[in-house]
Amino acid sequence: MELLRFIVFDILGVTPLLVGFIALIGLLVQRKPIEKVLSGTFKTIVGFLVFAGGAGLAVTSLGNFQTLFSQGFGLKGVMPLAEALTGLAQTKFAMCVSLIMVIGFGWNLLFARITPFKYIFLTGQHNLYLSALLTVTLKALGYSDAITIITGSILLGLAACIYPAIAQPWMRKITGNDEIAMGHYVTLAYAASGWIGSKVGNPKDSTEKLNLPGWLGIFKDYIVSVSISVSIFYYIAALAAGKTAVTAAAGGMHWLVYPLFQSLTFTASLYIIITGVRLLLSEIVPAFLGISERFIPNAKPALDCPVVFPYAPTATVLGFISSFIGGLVVMGVLAMIGQTVIIPVAIPYFFIGATAAVFGNASGGWKGAIAGSFVTGILIGIGPALIYPIMESVGLSGTSFPETDFVALGLVVYYIGKMLP
Repeated sequence: MELLRFIVFDILGVTPLLVGFIALIGLLVQRKPIEKVLSGTFKTIVGFLVFAGGAGLAVTSLGNFQTLFSQGFGLKGVMPLAEALTGLAQTKFAMCVSLIMVIGFGWNLLFARITPFKYIFLTGQHNLYLSALLTVTLKALGYSDAITIITGSILLGLAACIYPAIAQPWMRKITGNDEIAMGHYVTLAYAASGWIGSKVGNPKDSTEKLNLPGWLGIFKDYIVSVSISVSIFYYIAALAAGKTAVTAAAGGMHWLVYPLFQSLTFTASLYIIITGVRLLLSEIVPAFLGISERFIPNAKPALDCPVVFPYAPTATVLGFISSFIGGLVVMGVLAMIGQTVIIPVAIPYFFIGATAAVFGNASGGWKGAIAGSFVTGILIGIGPALIYPIMESVGLSGTSFPETDFVALGLVVYYIGKMLP
C-alpha cells in the first residue's frame, strides 16, 4: 500500500515529475545526446514548476478575494472545489482512488494505442480528481472495491482519451496546429464556448486586437487590463467586507492598499503562468514526438488548461469576470427556488472561465470570449448542484465538483448504475 501511495501521490500525482518523466523517455527513444536529454528533461520540469508557481500565487490571491467576497456578501453554502472533495474521498476510499488512477493511466495508454483517440492525459492532478469522482459515484451505487476499481479505471482511461478529442477542433484554432490537446476535464464547456463563439462573433475581432479609443488603448496590454479589472473586483469585495475584515486579512498592510497589492500579485501570477507555459511547450512537444513515433503513432499530449493562456492573455481576464457573473446568476436562482446554493469560488472560475474565453475568442473574437465564458460560468454553477446529492449520499458534504466533464460522467454512471441489477 505504501508503494502504491508513493507511485500515485509522489510520482503520478506530481504533474511536473510525470511530465518530466515523459520528456525523458521521449528524448531517450530519439537517442538524443546525454546533454540534450538532461537539458530537455530539466527544462520541462522547471517550465512546469514556473507555471505551477504562478498558478499557486494566483490561487493565494484568489483565495484572499474569496474570503472578502464571502464575508462582504454573507455567502454560505456549497463551495465547488475538486481539491477539497478529492481530499474527503481519499479519507474514506484511499485504496480505490489510488488504484483507479494508476490502472486508469495504463488504460489511457492502451486506448490511445488501439483507438482513433490518440491522446495521453498528462494533467496528473485532474486524473486524481476524476478517480475520486468515479470512486464516490460507484460507491454510492453500493459496488464492492473490486468492481469499483475495475469499472472506474476503465472509465478513467476512456475519459482521458475521449474528452481531449471533444475540444481538439477548437484547440487547433487556438494554437494554429495539432501538436497539443486540452488535458483539463471541462472540455464539454470549452467546446460549448467555442461553438457559441462561432455563433455570436467573428474570430477576426480577437480580444488581442481590440481597437480602443484614446487612452483606453493601454488596455491592449494585458498586464494593465488585468491589473485594473481585477482591482475593481477586489475593491468591491473589500468595501463590502468592511475595514475590520480587510485589516484582519491584510496582516499589517493598510486596508485600502491591500486590495491593490493583491490585484497586482494576481497579475504577476498570470505573467508567471504564461512564461512557464512557453518554456514547457518548447521542450515537451519535441520530446513527446519520440514516444509518439515509437509507441503510439500520432499521439498528442493533453496538458493543463493554462497552456492556452499565451494565445489570448486579454481573453483570460474577460473570461474570469464573465464566468464569475454567470456563477452569481446561478447562485441567485438556486437561492430563490430553495435549492442548495453553489457559491462561485474564484479559483476554479478563473482557470475555467479564462480557458473558456480563449476558446470562445478563437471562434468568435471578444464577443465569443464573453458569451462563451458566461455560459461556462452557468454550467459550472449548475453542475455541482446536480451532482451534490450523490456526494452527500456517501457522507461527503460542503463541497462538490465544478468540472463539467466530471458532472456529466458521474451522472451518467450513477443513473445507469441505478437501472442495473
